[in-house]
Amino acid sequence: MAIAKAERLMNLALCLLGTRRPLTKRELRSSIEAYIEASSDDSFNRMFERDKDDLRELGLVIETVEGIEGDIGYLARRDSNRLPPITLDAEEAAALGLAAKIWQQARLAGAASGALQKLRAAGMPLAADGADYDAGQPHSALEPRIPAHEAAFEPLMLACRDRRPVVFDYRKSTAAHPEQRQVEPWILECWRGHWYVAGWDRERKAERVFRLSRITGRVRSRQGAFTAPVPDHVTVRETVESWAGETATGTARIKLRAEHGYPLRARALTVRELGDGWDELEIPNGHGLDAWLVEFGPDVVVLDPAELRADVIDRLRAVAKG
Repeated sequence: MAIAKAERLMNLALCLLGTRRPLTKRELRSSIEAYIEASSDDSFNRMFERDKDDLRELGLVIETVEGIEGDIGYLARRDSNRLPPITLDAEEAAALGLAAKIWQQARLAGAASGALQKLRAAGMPLAADGADYDAGQPHSALEPRIPAHEAAFEPLMLACRDRRPVVFDYRKSTAAHPEQRQVEPWILECWRGHWYVAGWDRERKAERVFRLSRITGRVRSRQGAFTAPVPDHVTVRETVESWAGETATGTARIKLRAEHGYPLRARALTVRELGDGWDELEIPNGHGLDAWLVEFGPDVVVLDPAELRADVIDRLRAVAKG
């Protein structure tokens, strides 16, 4: 039904944009297949009025013109429905290209590619296949990629855009089973290769950040408006960084198996060989570090602080319980 309506709206828009004179209802009914198949005049009239209102809501400027004989005609003049020239600077073009890459694995990949092709055809400075976006620069050896493989990405992105509450099941790294969360999603952020959604947790009445890879099952939309104010983008990004363990409040000492844990070694403040295939590292300690260390399994042993060691042990026990 949704496809049939979209096709009907498209046909009506093409008729109104392609005519040089106003078209009457009678002419439109005889030109569009869905209107021809209408069971009665009343059914056609209701369908046409709804379609006309929908097109106007989508932004199409439809004029109503009264003819010499009193007939009412409709048309959409192209000059009234033409977008102004689009100009993008290098940073804006780069942002559009990177945004399109996010959709490479998503449902709108075709639409994103088509949009970029149209912008290139219009002369926009959009480079393809990872090229440098600075004018006159050759292709770069490095291509930015932002993975968006989680099934929760698209419904959460749409919910953030539409300011729509959602419900989903979420499994914390310390929990054996997922819990239902009712969230007003604010924004999606990609940090260190992982996607996070920040928003207002209605049950806990507090700001929370959720990692998309820990959302299980389907994200369900809910009716109603947000109950909490949405903070500015910068504040939310800082919150995501903090919850992702990127904001250090101290240091921690860990034992790390030799030739393992290169992400930890890259962040290490000091590294000391202990022998027997182990090294001692001093690393920044912040919120979320315990969850990150658990991912390295038996290759990491926390020496101090004691609180971090206890948190990691609790998480490992929860995982072992399944």
